[in-house]
Amino acid sequence: MANQVKNTFNTVKQEPTVKEPSPKVKRPSNPRVSSSVGSVLSGSFLSGKKVTQQLPFILSLALLAMFYIANNYNSQKTAIQINKTLKEIEGLRYEYISTKANLMYISKQSEIVKRLQTSGLKEAIVPPDKIFIEDTVEE
Repeated sequence: MANQVKNTFNTVKQEPTVKEPSPKVKRPSNPRVSSSVGSVLSGSFLSGKKVTQQLPFILSLALLAMFYIANNYNSQKTAIQINKTLKEIEGLRYEYISTKANLMYISKQSEIVKRLQTSGLKEAIVPPDKIFIEDTVEE
């Protein structure tokens, strides 16, 4: 029985046949497509009854598209302005920090003494005295 099953699966192999390419047949152009393209190019489609009925809708879509473009332009302009302002703020912050550090360094007592040595002034050794003024009321 095993031999019978083997024999049933053995089949004759056929060689593939080569198909010759068929010559291309030129299809006639669709008159409907050519007439619609011609009407668009000539502008005659705008005078049709369906188009004139839909004209308010088309104009409202065009107006919405213009608003969308203008809004996009304004938002990009605002974003660019925000970026410029942020960069300017960052630069001013760096300038503030460096100026503050420089001021703290210059206002140290030792630096003040160094700068005043060239002018002939010297640091006081004796602390200052307080002056008290008594209020005398004349009646």
